[in-house]
Amino acid sequence: MGGNGFNPSSFAGAMQLRTRKENKFDEVESSLPDPRVPRLEATHLLNLSGLLNRLGNLNPFGKGVTSEDLVWLLDNTAFKSSPRGASSPWQAEFVAAVFEREAKGRVADMVAGVARAMGLADDAEERKTVEERVMPFLWDIRPARTITAVQAQHGTQLRLGPTNLNGLSSNVLRVPSSSKGSLVKTSTRLGGGEGAIVDMQTYYAGPDGWGIISDVDDTIKVTMTSDPIGILRETFVNSPRPISGMPAFYAEMKSLLPQDTAWFYLSASPYNLYPFLKQFRKQHYPPGTLILRDSSWKTVAGLLSALTLNTEEYKVDRMRKINSWLPRRKMIVIGDSTQSDPEAYGEIYRTIPGWIKMILIRKATDVAESGIDEKNEPERFQRAFKDIPRDAWHVFEDPGECAQIIKDAMQRN
Repeated sequence: MGGNGFNPSSFAGAMQLRTRKENKFDEVESSLPDPRVPRLEATHLLNLSGLLNRLGNLNPFGKGVTSEDLVWLLDNTAFKSSPRGASSPWQAEFVAAVFEREAKGRVADMVAGVARAMGLADDAEERKTVEERVMPFLWDIRPARTITAVQAQHGTQLRLGPTNLNGLSSNVLRVPSSSKGSLVKTSTRLGGGEGAIVDMQTYYAGPDGWGIISDVDDTIKVTMTSDPIGILRETFVNSPRPISGMPAFYAEMKSLLPQDTAWFYLSASPYNLYPFLKQFRKQHYPPGTLILRDSSWKTVAGLLSALTLNTEEYKVDRMRKINSWLPRRKMIVIGDSTQSDPEAYGEIYRTIPGWIKMILIRKATDVAESGIDEKNEPERFQRAFKDIPRDAWHVFEDPGECAQIIKDAMQRN
């Protein structure tokens, strides 16, 4: 890893590719069934893809959701459009997804393929869990759909969409004023039923104060990101498990930080896992906005790719977005050594001076994976955090030592 030309991002990408090769990710991905079935409607939509992408949220072809659709509304964070102006309006990015209610994919084939990859017997009880959790990967997405939602506190009507070719919409909208630290509910009437998420909450984050950006996979949740079979088991069979000691640390951190601290949970998982991860976070960790990848819909193989390819670039991009919302917040970022968190956090620290106040990296020695020694070498962290003050980053194995580090960072800042 020597040489003055060392590039942390390139190193992280090469390390992930080595892990994929050594643990045979390509073989596992190619063995999984692809539920996507070409249809005339899909072909027609693909012909419109360039136009839809260019038009974005101005797309005039949006059609309102109906009772035949299934809607997800994702929790979000409101921010001041101009943090230097006390009277500036509040805004928030509203992300929503729309699916066709009935799965067109062959459920039995998908369940059998995932179960076979994990070595489950044909009559294994776990197959029922696999079927329940794999369904969001089988629903057909609904491009060019719009959602009418109402913000309960003020009765304000919001138009979300139209959705893009991934069935997702993203709109930065002006929202009515509310006190910082408050939670405001938004709901939609159509698109409900089993599997739907028709209610969401907006957290109003003032421009100043502290903020947390936490990685999810193998930082606060056991995901086994370097083992393809491990990922499948932790996602589709096992009950989601927190990393030992992390819930207690996060609870203590919440008690130490001001009440209006803004929390973000950042994962490279695709949005198909939003309900699964939201429930996990709700059970074990403080409330916060969950940010996931808006790609890899309709394929379980895409889940494995999302967690192991280009994660550094993805996380850097999302942190830049958070910074554009809350540039004056003092951020604490928390990750682990299994993926590219050190490199991503190091880049943001250097390119957005003064925003990140502390970097905490969990040294994942308890993960059974190929290449973990390389990922935990001290030189890796020294290179990832080059030119960053030594008291601004810390690599830990025991979460119990981190509360004091947070206290020290708060005193310094």
